[in-house]
Amino acid sequence: MTIHIGAKKNQIADTVLLPGDPLRAKWAANRFLSNVTEVNTVRGMLGYTGTWKKNKVTIHGSGMGMPSLSIYVNELIRNYNAKTLIRIGSAGGMQKKVKLRDVVIAMTATSVSTPSTTIFKELNFAPCADFGLLQNAAMIAKTKKRSTHVGGIYSSDTFYDERSDLNKELTRHGILAVEMETAELYNLALRYKRRALSILTISDHLQTGKALSSKDRESSFSDMVEIALEAAFLQIKNS
Repeated sequence: MTIHIGAKKNQIADTVLLPGDPLRAKWAANRFLSNVTEVNTVRGMLGYTGTWKKNKVTIHGSGMGMPSLSIYVNELIRNYNAKTLIRIGSAGGMQKKVKLRDVVIAMTATSVSTPSTTIFKELNFAPCADFGLLQNAAMIAKTKKRSTHVGGIYSSDTFYDERSDLNKELTRHGILAVEMETAELYNLALRYKRRALSILTISDHLQTGKALSSKDRESSFSDMVEIALEAAFLQIKNS
């Protein structure tokens, strides 16, 4: 039990999936896991542990933004010894080739600032995904014939961003999508020598202004969760 997670030590799995929305954690656990137990309700941040194909899995909300994710990932790693952490979230498309419902697998995560900025000081550290997890996810997405993009994303620390000039430069430099958590997840995983990956579904688009409805989001997000689960345990099998 920690300040923000009420679970007992043996209630958190080695593999943790991290949606930002706690209600999405509940939805994913009920849809994909068997023998589900609610392991956290502190501050309304829901966490569930169950089994997927006989493998123990925890699905735990991380909240919105890198400061919130940093709290939960720090505690999951330092107090519960989580070894594989995969973000499953939504993102805004930034390239014309990236369409609504497409899956983006984040190889790197650019940011203006993260909770780790004070550690790195003047250094522009480049956080990246675990290559094995990334390779597995890309292969699995291909076998499922999902429209998938692998590359760099942008982790913003502001939702209502008014930096159109910054978005223009990010797009010019090939950034696929924008979200708010991945850069710090990768920072922490690299710091503590854990495996991390971010698998995102495009729910809206900065260039076209199009967005998925709530119903469309749910059906599209199922593919992302399946890819995450299969990638996590294929990686363990191969290691």
